[in-house]
Amino acid sequence: MGSDTAKDLVSQLQSHRLGRRQFMIKAAAAGMSATAIVGALSTMRTIPAHAQDVVKVQFWTADVDPTLQAQKDLAAAYNSQVTDHQVEVVQIPPGQVTDTTKLMTAVRGGSGPDCYLLDRFIVAQRAADGLLQDLSGMDGAADQMNNYIAFAKAEATYDGKTYALPLNTDARALYYNKTMLQGVGVDPAEFDQSNGPLTWTRVAEVANMLNQQDSNGNYSQMGFVPWMNQGWHYTYGFSWGASFFDYANCKVTPDDPKMIEASTWVQDYCKALDADKVSAFGSPSMQSGFPGQQHPFVLGTLAMQITGDWQISQQAQYAPDMDYGITWMPVPDALATTPATAVAGAEATPMSGSGGNSTTWAGGWSLVIPDGAKAPDQAWSFMKWATGAEGQAMYSKQLTVLPTWEALLSDASLFDERHTFFAQLLPTAKNRPPLPVGAKYWDELTTAWQKIYLNQSAPTDALTAAAKNVNDPLGKYCPIAES
Repeated sequence: MGSDTAKDLVSQLQSHRLGRRQFMIKAAAAGMSATAIVGALSTMRTIPAHAQDVVKVQFWTADVDPTLQAQKDLAAAYNSQVTDHQVEVVQIPPGQVTDTTKLMTAVRGGSGPDCYLLDRFIVAQRAADGLLQDLSGMDGAADQMNNYIAFAKAEATYDGKTYALPLNTDARALYYNKTMLQGVGVDPAEFDQSNGPLTWTRVAEVANMLNQQDSNGNYSQMGFVPWMNQGWHYTYGFSWGASFFDYANCKVTPDDPKMIEASTWVQDYCKALDADKVSAFGSPSMQSGFPGQQHPFVLGTLAMQITGDWQISQQAQYAPDMDYGITWMPVPDALATTPATAVAGAEATPMSGSGGNSTTWAGGWSLVIPDGAKAPDQAWSFMKWATGAEGQAMYSKQLTVLPTWEALLSDASLFDERHTFFAQLLPTAKNRPPLPVGAKYWDELTTAWQKIYLNQSAPTDALTAAAKNVNDPLGKYCPIAES
């Protein structure tokens, strides 16, 4: 955007010819950066005469830059529009997404935040724990919730009540290095989205052509590691059509026959390549804090991986010259030969083609008000704006993430071509069941999953144990209303 355009918009704002809302929309559409928008809005702030009249709203987040900065910019943009309260972003130490120990301790000690960033799939569990406030009775809550993508709304709801407002979402797909494929004689066009999804069998065939070992027998290059990055239990379970929860009988079902079949495929794949050696290659990059620039896919020593739309910005930052593609999640052989049960948008761009029976899943983050918040009304006001159309448009554009505000998914100004593909996956994306044992379910599934891909336990045994370990504590919450 030219400097003259920016100056004109700022001038219109300062002379009150444009309101803040109109200014943000026009500035974002013209390509004005989030930092510049916040700076312009800050010139319009009116500080109350008495500093003691300003209510502080503490917003806790465990994110780091650039996400942390985007959240600070979001708060600053909101703060410029209000005078009786101000949102203060407080960074807490990063940790596992299921670990809310610090929040629990603070809430029980009466020193918790007013607003908290929480992974949506554990909202139901934290609500059942009594950690979160029921938002159903807040001003405009029902209207607000009606604007979100269905699965995000479901994840923010527990037992018919609203406990969170969805902030953003994501989806998963198969990334592939075109240069590496060409190096072993595979035409990358085979992987193109227009050709629909590959089968897992074909992915394995191509991957085996790319595996290389050093003089000690350790892998120096691999075609594909099923469990790396976003190759989780849910990824394969959804791909094979497994069910993870039975509402009628109120029990988790990780031992669903289709999940066992999916897990067996992963175990057999790893076992054929020596599960321990596969682990030695892939495990380091799965550790918290592993530098993105050292990831095997970025370095060109891993040809294919399952990951989310966030990888697009990482590729641009760490490997801008890599020739790579993104395509549908692969499908089991049986689903490749049966009629499609879910075909993505027939009127989508030519790039998207038809996904047939390909299945992805989505997650994302949300804003909640913890129990005992000192400024719940002010926190609600901030949350409504931040997770509404204006806030999500600003947040999505700055971080190139997918919004949960349904109307924004058709806003072409928010997405480049690669992100548009992910946006088109969302209408049929699956989500983890919102359960009062959601965090425990994830942890038990992960324990079982590791035993499976490391060839330490038969899939049936590991998944049956996971079911028992979750269903025992789940019983006291039954029955559970389907969201």
